[in-house]
Amino acid sequence: MAHVAPWKEEMLKELKDLISAGPVVGIVAVDGIPGPQLQNMRRGLRKGSPFIVSKNTLIRLAIEEMDSEKSGLKDLLEHIGQTQNGLIVSKKNSFKLFAELKATESQAPAKGGETATEDIMVKAGDTPFKPGPIVGELQKAGVPAAIMSGKVVIKKDKVLVKAGDTISADIAGALTRLEIFPITVGLKLKSAYEDGTVFGSDILDVDPLVYRSQIIQVASGGFNLAMHIAYATPMTMRPLLTKAHMDAFNLAMNAEVFNSATIDLLISKAQVQMLALASHLEDGLDDDLAGMVRNRPAAPPPGDDGAEQKEAEEKKEEKPEEEAVSEEEAAAGLGALFG
Repeated sequence: MAHVAPWKEEMLKELKDLISAGPVVGIVAVDGIPGPQLQNMRRGLRKGSPFIVSKNTLIRLAIEEMDSEKSGLKDLLEHIGQTQNGLIVSKKNSFKLFAELKATESQAPAKGGETATEDIMVKAGDTPFKPGPIVGELQKAGVPAAIMSGKVVIKKDKVLVKAGDTISADIAGALTRLEIFPITVGLKLKSAYEDGTVFGSDILDVDPLVYRSQIIQVASGGFNLAMHIAYATPMTMRPLLTKAHMDAFNLAMNAEVFNSATIDLLISKAQVQMLALASHLEDGLDDDLAGMVRNRPAAPPPGDDGAEQKEAEEKKEEKPEEEAVSEEEAAAGLGALFG
């Protein structure tokens, strides 16, 4: 039987105890993080999310042995890869844990040999350098530097390293001199296990603002649909009743149905029409009617007999004031519409 070093047995037990400590278990990449910076990050997480860095073989073994307690935990093995990793456990949900770890990221200078995750570009413009050997150093790295008006400038924009390519030592030195730090350093949650499901980083990397905007958009669309098909819910009842009242009022006015809401407006409309007709008669008007014709209001614009404006004013007075719907209410209303 092969001898197993005591420290490995102790580390394996620590990893298994860690996995048992919380409902969410994650694989965290720690490549390229300087030791002191890594320790600071770990201290910041220990209160709610204990974290252990270990060899990948021990992490794999711990996950395999704990799969019987947490069904589906083995799916984490697909995300270990060849990077240096750690195990993290948390009582937060996977998405909150991802956001917490992403907040540890910061930009660091390249040392040479790293792979660019995106295009690395220098921009045209002045530099803080005085003419001297720096010009040759920048040009050697491919930076289009020159001396103009007694100072070192970059003549045009240029991509020094394309995404996926290796950053050379010369380029790394030039970028550092130009205070361009292309390397993102931080704890990266590669995957997380929760309630029998493993989520990859591509799923966990959610922009809260975009997600919120999408929820509001869906809620707004649902509300508009419910209004269009007259679907009664706590959110739509008041505006539906208001719309029904206005539709009934307009129908009564157009059909000249007399009731307490329309009688004054219909009489006013009839009077305006009568005075308009009387104004075309030269004879046969008594003194009172002739005076009313002379003093009648100026004719409204074509197609408007004056009653419409008064009708609109009456509607405005009778229409209940609608409450402004906040973004939170719009998002919450989605469940009310179709729950």
